[in-house]
Amino acid sequence: MTDAGRLDEEGRKQGGMEQILVNGTILAANYALIALGITLIFSIMNVLNFAHGQMFMLGGLIVYYVCVVLHLPYALALIAAVVIVGLIGMLFEDVFFQRVMRISNREENTMLLAVGTSLLLENAALSLFGEKQRAIPPIVSGVYRIGNAFLPASRALVLVLSLVLIAAVLVFVNYTKTGRAMRALAQDRTATLLMGVDAKRISTLGFGLGAALAGVAGGLLISISGVNAGIGTAISTKAFIMIMIGGAGVISGSLLGAVVLGFAEAIGYALIPGSVTYLLIFVALIVFLLFRPQGIMGKPAA
Repeated sequence: MTDAGRLDEEGRKQGGMEQILVNGTILAANYALIALGITLIFSIMNVLNFAHGQMFMLGGLIVYYVCVVLHLPYALALIAAVVIVGLIGMLFEDVFFQRVMRISNREENTMLLAVGTSLLLENAALSLFGEKQRAIPPIVSGVYRIGNAFLPASRALVLVLSLVLIAAVLVFVNYTKTGRAMRALAQDRTATLLMGVDAKRISTLGFGLGAALAGVAGGLLISISGVNAGIGTAISTKAFIMIMIGGAGVISGSLLGAVVLGFAEAIGYALIPGSVTYLLIFVALIVFLLFRPQGIMGKPAA
């Protein structure tokens, strides 16, 4: 069962729209972290990181290892996921992507490299953790009632942490010197270089931040639905859906795409059979792209 399927089981049982809205909000907040990460990487480097879902998967497995195997606190496990996945992202950018982009102008080469890194991470995770679904014990207990809806404390924690992290990233990108350099690099690389900005350093930091956001999203969601080594492809697909809805390379668009997908899943899984939900989402996406291929907030190609 998918993340949305687990979250919306209560909605189906309760039969109320309030439960669906609560579950949709939780999904949207977590998906926003994933969408923000892949948008940062794409806007700064013009690289579609097909390994983004595998970064999510890796973050969840790191939290599992730190909490269950090492018996350390969840907070420390989340920090470990952010640091390790962020460093892996920076390493991939510095060792692989920078080199390929320097010696080749063909965009498909970076796409193939991204696919290769996703396969590398997925197979490494399979070798280390196997195919078994991994989960961690509940972080907090209790259930909150919101009208006719029920919100388990563990999901409330995920929602709050996701919103705090989203706000922190937006503040960083908009109000810090490094964040402004990232935005400038995304808007006009040549002008940014002429202003003396170290583009290589900013690109590496941006790639690392994007990967870290995927890692922390995986670390948060494992506390609700668990994670396995094969989940990466599904998460990458969701990430691409979000940026296609909102507009590629547009941060506000990625957040909007996360909200649309989160609530579409919540409503779909509560009202119709789970296997049909994503079929309808893909059909709706194709129809939408026929009329607005640049996404809701993206700009038409010149």
